[in-house]
Amino acid sequence: MSPNLTLRDATLADIETIFTIRTSVKENHLSREEMAEMGITPQTIADIIAESPCIWLADVEGEPAGFSMAIAEEACLFAMFVLPQFEGQGVGRLLLEKAEAFLFAQQPTIWLETAAASRAAAFYQRHGWLAVGEQGGEDIRFEKSRPAAAK
Repeated sequence: MSPNLTLRDATLADIETIFTIRTSVKENHLSREEMAEMGITPQTIADIIAESPCIWLADVEGEPAGFSMAIAEEACLFAMFVLPQFEGQGVGRLLLEKAEAFLFAQQPTIWLETAAASRAAAFYQRHGWLAVGEQGGEDIRFEKSRPAAAK
């Protein structure tokens, strides 16, 4: 892990950065237009940030490297993306740990969906997530339960 890796709550000033990271990934790429069609717009993200601190940015040497986003009411890790040049430096692990802690503080079991054949699926499995079923053909649902000591 990079010695200068930090994590912080996203602010309204980070919205453009979040979209830049999201549209720069190699796997599960979506354009701004595709996200807008799904209802994910800068205003949507602004509303989420204003409602609850549930989006986090990881910085390496002060430069944005990735983000994660959780939806507490749904117990869902909704998004987690790392810029390609920062992969393998502990960014994803740090973002995942933050989102898991946030969700487990409110829910005993949490979930996410990702492409079954993706590197992300293997990443989540390495971090204790269990595949529990297919979602819509190419995606797979993962779940993770709060560790017994944390209940």
